[in-house]
Amino acid sequence: MKIIDANVILRYLLDDVEELADKASEIIEKDRVYILNEVLAEVIYVLEGVYELDRKEIKDVLFEFLGLETVVIEDKKLLFESLEKYLEIKLDFVDCLLYAYVKVNNRKVYTFDKKLNQEINKLNKNLLDAD
Repeated sequence: MKIIDANVILRYLLDDVEELADKASEIIEKDRVYILNEVLAEVIYVLEGVYELDRKEIKDVLFEFLGLETVVIEDKKLLFESLEKYLEIKLDFVDCLLYAYVKVNNRKVYTFDKKLNQEINKLNKNLLDAD
């Protein structure tokens, strides 16, 4: 299985440089490709910061991309939860990923980020209230 970087994914999604987009399509559609969380975070950073896509567009495009039969990710539930949180609240994607680690994988996250801490504390309170 191949690991692809953000540039391959961006050329595939944006189809903005014909030669590279064609090569990216060949790589992604021909064989199974593994997407690292760190690479996906870079893709989101570029789509939002450079291409100025809004969060809904980014989430929709990535849900579709991550749903491709040839695309393999380690924890689909974790990434989808991260993207949902990214759409819901103004946190950067890495913070949304950390939030998802708490929610989906029951991990403990330590941070000095006040907004992320608020979201984690709300989540933990809701989990305690549900018991």
